[in-house]
Amino acid sequence: MVRQSIIKPVFLSAALAISTVGLSGCGYNNLQAQDEQVIASWSEVVNQYQRRSDLVPNLVEVVQQYAEQEQEVFTQVAAARSQAGGITVTPEVLNDPEAMERYAAAQEQMTGALSRLMAVSERYPDLKSDALFQDLQAQLEGTENRIAVARNRYIQEVQGYNTTVRQFPTNITATVFGMDTKPNFSVANEEAISTAPSVDFGDSAETTAE
Repeated sequence: MVRQSIIKPVFLSAALAISTVGLSGCGYNNLQAQDEQVIASWSEVVNQYQRRSDLVPNLVEVVQQYAEQEQEVFTQVAAARSQAGGITVTPEVLNDPEAMERYAAAQEQMTGALSRLMAVSERYPDLKSDALFQDLQAQLEGTENRIAVARNRYIQEVQGYNTTVRQFPTNITATVFGMDTKPNFSVANEEAISTAPSVDFGDSAETTAE
């Protein structure tokens, strides 16, 4: 009895060690690490979009002080912000292509609405020279840059993960553990998101006027 009680834990420890080595050798640990990297990079994307969303009320408020009649633009911005904020952004979204498309589309709509809001400043010189507006514009430009960086990093992490999921022999491990490829931001948008959208329409407006 004593020998059996000693042998059993030793056998279980050896089996556990062999199984751990086996999982490591078949890419399981690498898949898990890459999955965590995807989740972390997604959190940064969401964080930067939220940072942008938090700037919107202050931007609208300062613009309204000089351009109360631009109600259509304010309505568009409010609607875009509401739609973007109403989409769930939990990690589960990363495995749902349709949810990813809805989220990306909502954020692109927010980008367009903000561009129209910033373009309003060209019609109001006093607004352009307002110190608070200039500060908020600088914050928005910085946030757009961080969004571009975060989205590019996410795209790269997902591409790395999806490659591992598809490659042999890790594709077998991925199938066994139900780890499928993840949807990414659309390829059509990659060139656009590699550079932050411009939120200063001064040069283009002057060119058009000429």
